[in-house]
Amino acid sequence: MSGHSKWSTIKRQKGANDAKRGAIFTKLSREIIQAAKQGGGDPGMNFKLRLAIQRAKSQNMPNDNIERAVAKGTGGAADEQLDEIQYEGYGPGGTAIIVAALTDNRNRTVAEVRHQFSRAGGNLGENGSVAWQFEAKGLITIPTNGKDGDDLALQAIDAGAEDVDVGDGMVEVKTEPSNLEPVRKALESSGLEIENADFAMVPKVTVELDTKAAHQVLRLIEGLEDLEDVQRVYSNADFSDEAIESYPG
Repeated sequence: MSGHSKWSTIKRQKGANDAKRGAIFTKLSREIIQAAKQGGGDPGMNFKLRLAIQRAKSQNMPNDNIERAVAKGTGGAADEQLDEIQYEGYGPGGTAIIVAALTDNRNRTVAEVRHQFSRAGGNLGENGSVAWQFEAKGLITIPTNGKDGDDLALQAIDAGAEDVDVGDGMVEVKTEPSNLEPVRKALESSGLEIENADFAMVPKVTVELDTKAAHQVLRLIEGLEDLEDVQRVYSNADFSDEAIESYPG
């Protein structure tokens, strides 16, 4: 499994305190609003909205919050114009990082993102500076729940997966973006639990880091993810188990 995915899994297992959960709900609400604005309020007809709602439910976001966000998006939400922006930069150890943001204030967001890169010893780059090192994919994570990971991997391949990584207690399934939903449906219909299904920027090649650089990059990723306007952070860092386990957080 890729280093960042592994780190994300560990963070989910640790859980979030109330303050962080509130911030997560705010991000999820924005994503639902934006998806509903762009494609309508019917998740059956709006795949992007369906994914956003699935993510919200996986974070135990109350149904009332989800319904309010959908209603706000379909109602126009004229008071909240959100722009989707992608930032690119370099972190410690020469790592490439992509930041996906959803913001109502571009100037504020770029200043906050730049600050996080600077304090970590990295720098914010121009558009296209690191994007060529990544490719758009669909990613599905399946908890093994005591099942044999290799068996689950074979099921995923039969369902149309492009590639599969078996990790500790988790199987990560990679698809072409257009195949994300068909593969997810096939896996779900076969009785497998889907922890998460999403589009992602996957690194073509990862960068191995020593423990010190790994901790610096993890701190940068956490700082970026804590920003209100940031929805996703992707990196090409390959974190060792030792670096993650020894990370003070």
